[in-house]
Amino acid sequence: MKKPLMKVKAPGAEHQKNGNSRRKFIKMGGLAVAGSSLLLYSCSDDDDMMNPEPVGEVFDLGSGDVGILNYAYALEQLEAAFYTRVLDGSYWAGASAEEKLVLEDLYDHEVIHREFFKAAITGAAGADKTLPELEFDFSGVDFGDRDSVLGTARVLEDTGVAAYNGAGKLIQNPDYLVIAGKIVSVEARHASAIRSIYLESDTAFAGDDVIDANGLDLAKDPQTILTEVGGTGFIKTEFTANNLPTG
Repeated sequence: MKKPLMKVKAPGAEHQKNGNSRRKFIKMGGLAVAGSSLLLYSCSDDDDMMNPEPVGEVFDLGSGDVGILNYAYALEQLEAAFYTRVLDGSYWAGASAEEKLVLEDLYDHEVIHREFFKAAITGAAGADKTLPELEFDFSGVDFGDRDSVLGTARVLEDTGVAAYNGAGKLIQNPDYLVIAGKIVSVEARHASAIRSIYLESDTAFAGDDVIDANGLDLAKDPQTILTEVGGTGFIKTEFTANNLPTG
């Protein structure tokens, strides 16, 4: 079965904010937008699961819980890199106080999530099984334009919620499942916040496009999410997802 190989450009330095006490809690170590599709495809080889990745080979997310953690780590890297660019952009510099606070909080949380997954995967499987730092290309986003920034943020946050919801059933370790449940609740708060400040509707925070007829969030499997994210063109570093569990 063919599965996606993502092409993902180097993230810039972390955004530095002056005099904001909110930055202190980041020091807790240890713990679809339009775009050209850059998805490639490769066939899975059973032998690949038994042999470590040769130096210089395209990284595969892996199998089992480690694969799912790497999958989540890729998405958190994307979100953290995006909000880093947002807080360095001219739209944020001139945004309302409310919008600035929302975007700062989203930046804080996504950086924490990213660093958590990096530490968790490295601790559980080793650095060689941990997805490397990805490179991104946000040239399609105008960071001086409110619609471009908030529209992209809405897509990323809605995608993140659906991704965690779809991956939950694939996680075997109950400790990881509990953590994923806690993170998806935060991602849902992010999605609601962005929708509330961006979309002109009193019910946009839980719109029919993200909540089904049973009152439940949408859930999408990893391959669907990777295809949608690949379509944005944001991720430039190549990696494969040949061995992710499918449920």
